Amino acid sequence: MGFLEERGIEFQSLTEHLDSSSPSGKLIFHMFASVAEFERAFTIERTRAGLAAARARGRKGGRPRGKAFNTPQKIATAQALYNQGAPIKEICELLNCSSSTLYRSIETKKTDQGQAGGSWFSSAYIRA
Repeated sequence: MGFLEERGIEFQSLTEHLDSSSPSGKLIFHMFASVAEFERAFTIERTRAGLAAARARGRKGGRPRGKAFNTPQKIATAQALYNQGAPIKEICELLNCSSSTLYRSIETKKTDQGQAGGSWFSSAYIRA
């Protein structure tokens, strides 16, 4: 509200009798802001407590990982095919997985994923 006040902007509600130009209107706005801030902090606190309680019960959050590479043998097979030079698309079709899952599960050359060399995101695109 302060930044609006500095610019000479006042708020008047058309449906309720709220007016930020009067002292009572400012009081109401400050009370609403305080309640909103309290509710936000309380929600964050309850969420963190819930997550901690779930962790204590052995629960793990997040989406479950796919079953494409749930065993070390499948990862070894994918790594061997990659090391032999098999195309990524063929490895993915054979193992029934996406390319992102494959890249996350095996060790690759950095240039395969665009992490080295000609990355589209370089300092040339950043402007100060």
